[in-house]
Amino acid sequence: MKILVATEKPFAAVAVEGIKKEVEAAGHQLVMLEKYTDKAQLLEAVADADAMIVRSDKITPDVLDAAKNLKIVVRAGAGYDSIDTAYAKEKGIVVENTPGQNANAVAELVFGLLVFAVRNFYNGKAGTELMGKRLGLLAFGNVGRNVARIAKGFGMDIYAYDAYCPAEVIEKDGVHAVASQDELFQTCDIVSLHIPATPETKQSINYQVVNQLRKGGILVNTARKEVIDEQELIKLMAEREDLKFVTDIKPDADEEFAKFEGRYFSTPKKMGAQTAEANINAGIAAAKQINAYFAEGCTRFQVNK
Repeated sequence: MKILVATEKPFAAVAVEGIKKEVEAAGHQLVMLEKYTDKAQLLEAVADADAMIVRSDKITPDVLDAAKNLKIVVRAGAGYDSIDTAYAKEKGIVVENTPGQNANAVAELVFGLLVFAVRNFYNGKAGTELMGKRLGLLAFGNVGRNVARIAKGFGMDIYAYDAYCPAEVIEKDGVHAVASQDELFQTCDIVSLHIPATPETKQSINYQVVNQLRKGGILVNTARKEVIDEQELIKLMAEREDLKFVTDIKPDADEEFAKFEGRYFSTPKKMGAQTAEANINAGIAAAKQINAYFAEGCTRFQVNK
């Protein structure tokens, strides 16, 4: 089988080496398309591929149509909204992600952003501490669990709401389970978003929701920018000078947010999974999942069933 690694933002060299080792050990051929600058390059490369590993690359219907032999696409990472999963399903193409491989990297970034925020972006003025603060986790998946683990070391009081995770599972991890998203925002000093971008969640973090945060509240987004209603959050931050917003996903309205000097920060580009360890883990996991699919028909991580 021909396995294509198509990455506009390439894997680290050591990750590519690990992917190659896994693929070739299973008797498959590895083809690399790195740092491509034109979609035509992707369309040409995928034409005879049986499987594909991608990162944040956009796998749209025209890409899937061009891939006549394609049977499986694996997104090396958790989020897969850059792939047209419904169209892939129509064509009988399995789409998988690699959940958990980037989780610790994202969780550590949450605390990098939080320490920066509570210390007033290191402007020389006195800030506050995280110990004793109430941290709310909106979703308690792989990243949320890792954030909770780290928060315990900071001495924080941790709360979580996840519509798809039973309260007893949350409580078992030493985290307070709340009954609703509203209760989470009403209870906490800080809320960290870990929800996917779905029709239900897009722009769901709006004026009314965030306005429930306690005085001096901080909103952290390392999930997807689409979950935030940017114009409503801008309106709220203009009214409430106590609120801070930190994110590793540059908003579309970045210039408007930038006027809230000392209360807003965005990394230049998405940084959640940008560690050597996450890069290696996700890439090798993707290769192993493809091997398992061809060897055993395993679709454990399929997201378009």
